[in-house]
Amino acid sequence: MKKIISLATRMVPRKYLHHVSHWALRGVALFYKGNKVTDPISGHSYRSFLPYGRVKSRPNALSPGSLSLERHRLMWLYLQRETSFFEAPLKVLHIAPEYCFIKRFKAQKNLDYISGDLESPWADIKLDINALPFDANTFDVVFCNHVLEHIPDDVHAASEICRVLKPGGWAILQVPMHPDWEETQEDLTLTDPKERERRFLQADHFRLYGKDYAQRLENAGFRVEINAFVQTLTAEERGHYGLPENEMLYIGHKPKES
Repeated sequence: MKKIISLATRMVPRKYLHHVSHWALRGVALFYKGNKVTDPISGHSYRSFLPYGRVKSRPNALSPGSLSLERHRLMWLYLQRETSFFEAPLKVLHIAPEYCFIKRFKAQKNLDYISGDLESPWADIKLDINALPFDANTFDVVFCNHVLEHIPDDVHAASEICRVLKPGGWAILQVPMHPDWEETQEDLTLTDPKERERRFLQADHFRLYGKDYAQRLENAGFRVEINAFVQTLTAEERGHYGLPENEMLYIGHKPKES
């Protein structure tokens, strides 16, 4: 199974994969029923999650029902336990929306929710993150996960997110990171797909972020919170929900007007 998933994620373009992946994995979910792990997004339990990864496959990563990965389940629990996201009236922008969230966020009566992407069939509108088609100070919350590594001028894209947030609004801005690098490694001139994959994990990445990621977000206008919510959970909880052990949540806050 891990070879099939790895090959599919590497060889099938994202826009096509979006069309078929949720249908294909519905049948697989039936064979993984159990009670060892639980997807907090769907509430369904399995004997294990599926392996997932383009270059190096991670065990116990992909929920076959919702298509959530570790970072999605972490974000869901954070929103549920640490914020008023599911109760407060909020205007929300979701850039490159993840399948596991879309229907659930749309169903929330407290949310005025819109999603956008250049290619995704799941998105409500087509948009370019470099020039967001919204007025300044429009949204209370923005989600933009694993997108900025695909953008040549990531600081400008992040500044666009900051622009459309209301003062006091916040954004969750996760990216792939190397845990040991102090500085982000990038090369905008690199065009060889294999070399990009070797250096930056995927052929369509321009960089792999280091610990200076927060500074890049600050350069875009955010006050950055590096949130260690995952470390407040027990080892049993992390295992039961299939969570990463050390993934920090990067939350950008737009400063309130004085």
